[in-house]
Amino acid sequence: MNKTILAAAAAIGLMAATSTAFAQADNAKKVIATKDAPEAIGPYSQAIKTGKMVFLAGQIPIDPKSGELKADASIEDQTKLVLENLKAVLAADGLTMDHVVSTTVSMQDLNDFSKMNGVYATYFKEAPPARATVQAARLPRDVKVEIAAIAVHP
Repeated sequence: MNKTILAAAAAIGLMAATSTAFAQADNAKKVIATKDAPEAIGPYSQAIKTGKMVFLAGQIPIDPKSGELKADASIEDQTKLVLENLKAVLAADGLTMDHVVSTTVSMQDLNDFSKMNGVYATYFKEAPPARATVQAARLPRDVKVEIAAIAVHP
Protein backbone atom coordinates (compact mmCIF):
# COMPACT_ATOMS: atom_id res chain seq x y z
CA MET A 1 0.00 0.00 0.00
CA ASN A 2 1.26 3.46 -0.68
CA LYS A 3 1.83 6.00 2.09
CA THR A 4 -1.11 8.23 1.07
CA ILE A 5 -3.61 5.40 1.39
CA LEU A 6 -2.14 4.37 4.77
CA ALA A 7 -2.24 7.99 6.03
CA ALA A 8 -5.85 8.38 4.88
CA ALA A 9 -6.86 5.09 6.53
CA ALA A 10 -5.15 6.17 9.76
CA ALA A 11 -6.92 9.57 9.68
CA ILE A 12 -10.32 7.91 9.09
CA GLY A 13 -9.64 5.48 11.94
CA LEU A 14 -8.68 8.35 14.26
CA MET A 15 -11.82 10.33 13.33
CA ALA A 16 -14.03 7.29 13.92
CA ALA A 17 -12.40 6.59 17.30
CA THR A 18 -12.73 10.26 18.33
CA SER A 19 -16.36 10.40 17.19
CA THR A 20 -17.16 7.23 19.15
CA ALA A 21 -15.44 8.59 22.28
CA PHE A 22 -17.42 11.86 22.09
CA ALA A 23 -20.68 9.99 21.52
CA GLN A 24 -20.01 7.75 24.52
CA ALA A 25 -19.04 10.71 26.69
CA ASP A 26 -22.24 12.57 25.71
CA ASN A 27 -24.34 9.56 26.71
CA ALA A 28 -22.39 8.85 29.88
CA LYS A 29 -24.43 8.81 33.07
CA LYS A 30 -23.90 11.97 35.15
CA VAL A 31 -25.34 12.64 38.60
CA ILE A 32 -27.08 15.98 39.03
CA ALA A 33 -27.30 17.19 42.63
CA THR A 34 -27.98 20.42 44.48
CA LYS A 35 -28.23 21.56 48.06
CA ASP A 36 -31.25 23.66 46.99
CA ALA A 37 -33.38 20.50 46.98
CA PRO A 38 -33.65 17.77 49.63
CA GLU A 39 -30.81 15.27 49.68
CA ALA A 40 -31.68 11.78 48.51
CA ILE A 41 -33.01 9.74 51.45
CA GLY A 42 -31.91 6.43 49.99
CA PRO A 43 -29.64 4.88 47.37
CA TYR A 44 -30.70 7.11 44.47
CA SER A 45 -29.72 10.45 42.89
CA GLN A 46 -31.73 13.64 42.71
CA ALA A 47 -31.34 13.39 38.94
CA ILE A 48 -29.36 11.55 36.29
CA LYS A 49 -28.34 13.10 32.98
CA THR A 50 -27.57 11.00 29.94
CA GLY A 51 -27.17 12.68 26.58
CA LYS A 52 -29.70 15.52 26.45
CA MET A 53 -32.15 13.79 28.80
CA VAL A 54 -32.43 14.40 32.54
CA PHE A 55 -34.38 11.96 34.70
CA LEU A 56 -35.47 13.52 37.99
CA ALA A 57 -36.23 11.34 41.00
CA GLY A 58 -39.58 11.74 42.67
CA GLN A 59 -39.64 14.66 45.08
CA ILE A 60 -41.69 14.75 48.25
CA PRO A 61 -42.48 17.83 50.37
CA ILE A 62 -39.25 18.22 52.32
CA ASP A 63 -38.00 21.74 52.95
CA PRO A 64 -34.40 21.70 51.63
CA LYS A 65 -33.25 24.44 54.03
CA SER A 66 -34.54 22.91 57.26
CA GLY A 67 -34.76 19.27 56.18
CA GLU A 68 -38.28 19.30 57.66
CA LEU A 69 -40.90 17.01 56.17
CA LYS A 70 -44.16 18.89 55.55
CA ALA A 71 -46.39 15.79 55.85
CA ASP A 72 -49.19 17.69 57.59
CA ALA A 73 -49.28 20.57 55.10
CA SER A 74 -52.21 20.94 52.72
CA ILE A 75 -52.11 19.22 49.33
CA GLU A 76 -51.61 22.65 47.74
CA ASP A 77 -48.62 23.48 49.96
CA GLN A 78 -47.12 20.02 49.48
CA THR A 79 -47.52 20.26 45.70
CA LYS A 80 -45.87 23.70 45.63
CA LEU A 81 -42.90 22.51 47.70
CA VAL A 82 -42.49 19.38 45.57
CA LEU A 83 -42.49 21.44 42.36
CA GLU A 84 -40.06 23.98 43.86
CA ASN A 85 -37.74 21.07 44.71
CA LEU A 86 -37.97 19.77 41.13
CA LYS A 87 -37.30 23.30 39.86
CA ALA A 88 -34.13 23.49 41.98
CA VAL A 89 -32.82 20.18 40.64
CA LEU A 90 -33.50 21.33 37.08
CA ALA A 91 -31.67 24.62 37.74
CA ALA A 92 -28.62 22.65 38.92
CA ASP A 93 -28.29 21.46 35.31
CA GLY A 94 -29.21 24.79 33.69
CA LEU A 95 -32.82 23.83 32.97
CA THR A 96 -36.23 25.27 33.80
CA MET A 97 -39.71 23.82 34.14
CA ASP A 98 -40.16 24.61 30.41
CA HIS A 99 -37.68 21.79 29.64
CA VAL A 100 -39.84 19.15 31.37
CA VAL A 101 -41.42 16.77 28.85
CA SER A 102 -43.05 14.27 31.21
CA THR A 103 -44.10 13.96 34.84
CA THR A 104 -45.47 11.21 37.02
CA VAL A 105 -47.65 12.39 39.88
CA SER A 106 -48.34 9.93 42.68
CA MET A 107 -51.06 10.94 45.10
CA GLN A 108 -52.30 9.57 48.38
CA ASP A 109 -55.89 10.50 47.48
CA LEU A 110 -57.17 11.30 43.98
CA ASN A 111 -60.01 13.24 45.59
CA ASP A 112 -57.34 15.95 46.01
CA PHE A 113 -56.57 15.93 42.28
CA SER A 114 -58.21 19.28 41.44
CA LYS A 115 -56.35 21.02 44.29
CA MET A 116 -53.01 19.51 43.21
CA ASN A 117 -53.78 20.28 39.58
CA GLY A 118 -54.49 23.94 40.36
CA VAL A 119 -51.01 24.40 41.79
CA TYR A 120 -49.39 22.19 39.12
CA ALA A 121 -50.92 24.33 36.34
CA THR A 122 -49.13 27.45 37.65
CA TYR A 123 -45.76 25.77 37.01
CA PHE A 124 -46.56 24.53 33.49
CA LYS A 125 -48.38 27.31 31.65
CA GLU A 126 -47.05 26.89 28.10
CA ALA A 127 -46.96 23.47 26.43
CA PRO A 128 -47.38 21.46 29.66
CA PRO A 129 -45.57 18.11 29.79
CA ALA A 130 -47.15 14.73 29.28
CA ARG A 131 -48.33 13.42 32.64
CA ALA A 132 -49.42 10.26 34.37
CA THR A 133 -51.26 10.59 37.68
CA VAL A 134 -51.89 7.66 39.96
CA GLN A 135 -53.23 7.05 43.44
CA ALA A 136 -50.77 5.05 45.50
CA ALA A 137 -51.66 2.89 48.47
CA ARG A 138 -48.86 4.61 50.37
CA LEU A 139 -46.21 7.19 49.55
CA PRO A 140 -42.80 7.67 51.18
CA ARG A 141 -43.13 9.10 54.68
CA ASP A 142 -46.92 9.16 54.26
CA VAL A 143 -46.94 12.38 52.21
CA LYS A 144 -49.89 13.42 50.05
CA VAL A 145 -47.96 13.84 46.77
CA GLU A 146 -44.74 12.83 45.03
CA ILE A 147 -43.73 14.02 41.56
CA ALA A 148 -41.00 12.67 39.27
CA ALA A 149 -40.04 14.25 35.95
CA ILE A 150 -38.10 13.88 32.73
CA ALA A 151 -36.54 16.93 31.06
CA VAL A 152 -34.63 17.42 27.81
CA HIS A 153 -31.86 19.90 27.03
CA PRO A 154 -32.44 21.95 23.87
